[in-house]
Amino acid sequence: MSEVLAVQVAAAAKANGLVVVASEAGEKYSGGATAKFTIALAAEPAKTELLELSEGFEFGRADLMDGVKLYLAESAKRLRNPRPDCYVTLHGLPLSFGRFGWPFHESTSGADTSLVHGEVRLQDGSESVLHAKVAVSMTVTFRDVVPAPEQPFAEGFIYNAVRKTMDQGQLELVKSGNRQPVPLTTRYYSARQKKFIFNDTTAGQRKAFLAAKAYWLSGVLGAGAPVWMLDPRDAQYLDASVDELRAAVRTLAEEGLIGPAGDAEFASATPRLMEHRHAHQALLARTLESIKPAFNEEMRAGMTNM
Repeated sequence: MSEVLAVQVAAAAKANGLVVVASEAGEKYSGGATAKFTIALAAEPAKTELLELSEGFEFGRADLMDGVKLYLAESAKRLRNPRPDCYVTLHGLPLSFGRFGWPFHESTSGADTSLVHGEVRLQDGSESVLHAKVAVSMTVTFRDVVPAPEQPFAEGFIYNAVRKTMDQGQLELVKSGNRQPVPLTTRYYSARQKKFIFNDTTAGQRKAFLAAKAYWLSGVLGAGAPVWMLDPRDAQYLDASVDELRAAVRTLAEEGLIGPAGDAEFASATPRLMEHRHAHQALLARTLESIKPAFNEEMRAGMTNM
């Protein structure tokens, strides 16, 4: 592992209230070396995440350095969540993201695309085994808008693309299975606005989304611990500004569904919100049912012309 890269990552982490607690050499999917850093909150060393970079990552480039610093600044807040690896979809699915092998690697099938493999798992508070292994593919055109095919620059929109694909019923949560494709194309990026766009949401949808986030991540998975309500990844996923998220948080607080947590950007689920358990569980059940493959019963019975 490059000692220079290790020193640079450690310094950038420290500047954001983080500390590198472990590091090791890794290997790219298509060959070549990576450097893996386990990063933790300095104040809570038990809260960790994995940062993986190509060993030859050009940390000295100003644009790349700025991107890593922004990534670490957001990580410092996300790591304060009880489950930093968990996110909620618009259709009410609580999911954890893990086992992503960074950076992107080139397709071995001859296609002109770059890929990253990972896994999402259902996290509903039970011992669920439902999960989806995913292969997120990025086209050449899309690759041009990404500063580098590395974790700090791609993780956010990759997670959002997976959430969007799940919303569309194009990913199935299974007990076991092969990798499922998640195509990442320029339809998720506005060249005119120079930003990613995944959903077009109303104020009501943003409020419902943040209520679900507080219910699952704070109330169910976090034992009432506060969660970061103004995560820029959620803002991107909802095509909303952080101010629009803040307005939804304010409305939820006024209705007594979330409570303050000593930081205006964080909030906890209240007993009143947890009284809505049936509604959240019912939405979860409907969504899980909707993403199951549907079979044509007439074909099963041999009643088709083939």
